[in-house]
Amino acid sequence: QVQLVESGGGLVQAGGSLRLSCAPSGRTLIRYPMGWFRQAPGKEREFVARINWSGGITDYADSVKGRFTISRDNAKNTMYLQMNSLKPEDTAVYYCAAATGWDKPQTWSPDYWGQGTQVTVSS
Repeated sequence: QVQLVESGGGLVQAGGSLRLSCAPSGRTLIRYPMGWFRQAPGKEREFVARINWSGGITDYADSVKGRFTISRDNAKNTMYLQMNSLKPEDTAVYYCAAATGWDKPQTWSPDYWGQGTQVTVSS
């Protein structure tokens, strides 16, 4: 059973930065595409970013392009989400995910999920 553990969430002022980390426990996922989703209160969970197993291909939601950067360090079995120029509308629970497939971002459906980490951006 794969467990994904997120860390790095917190409270930050608008314009600030945070870096989220995600590491699996129980097994390595260096051959799996991984990504981030988020869910704001009262809204559906939405895709944020994803990265293929080698780190050579990334996709981003339009709302975070140019502000967020996804990366991974397979030697450390860890994925990251660097979030800059944060806005109040980025406030959400952020979920780490890993998948066995690589579909279009709009229909990509990961197989494994973390418990989520809260990101709150104050205005």
